[in-house]
Amino acid sequence: MAQSLLLHHFPLDPASRQARLALGEKKLSFEERPVRYWEFDEVFHALSPTGRTPVLEIGKGEGRILACELLAVLDWIETQAPKPALLSTDPAERAEAMRLRTWFDRKFEVEVDAPILYERMEKRLQRLGPPEAEPLRQGRTALKDNLTYMEGLLTRRDWLAGTTMSQADLAAAAHLSVLDYFGEIAWRSFPHLKTWYMRLKSRPSFRPLLADRLPGMAPVEHYADLDF
Repeated sequence: MAQSLLLHHFPLDPASRQARLALGEKKLSFEERPVRYWEFDEVFHALSPTGRTPVLEIGKGEGRILACELLAVLDWIETQAPKPALLSTDPAERAEAMRLRTWFDRKFEVEVDAPILYERMEKRLQRLGPPEAEPLRQGRTALKDNLTYMEGLLTRRDWLAGTTMSQADLAAAAHLSVLDYFGEIAWRSFPHLKTWYMRLKSRPSFRPLLADRLPGMAPVEHYADLDF
């Protein structure tokens, strides 16, 4: 693909990670511009008034295209690079993949990411004080419920949505990988889920995510291990 690609993203943002995984699976070369979303970034806000990552800048000059936020980025990637497909041509499996992708980006984000990542990451980045116990307890209870649901799916499916890897798997892996950075997932309690995650973690598209580090917030020891 001749067009230049520049991804504006925050490394430990699940939406940004989904975009990076999708680009990696399609073997699309791209440059990166990390965004410190908790600080005003004049360049980034000129591209995305909502201030939400990711934004994919496609080309330069008058013909430049801006894909703002995750769904626009994923749609552009899947349309412009249809192979390997990340949405099945089978109508039932495609619908299931889209349902699960939405599950993670809405339900999971609200119930799990919002309390846990706010308390463990965002408060520290913004210097808002130590984490509070009750939001963490609620988030961890919701996390366990969601992981149990995923474990059930993977006892009868090769991938979350069916027989092939899809955007649903990338969405789930993006969210879980950030939580795993902070040691929030009890993998031993979910053996099918762990096996699934190890398969994804071993893919070339995942390697850049395993190299991510936040200053002053090191990941758990097993974070980058492929066999953990």
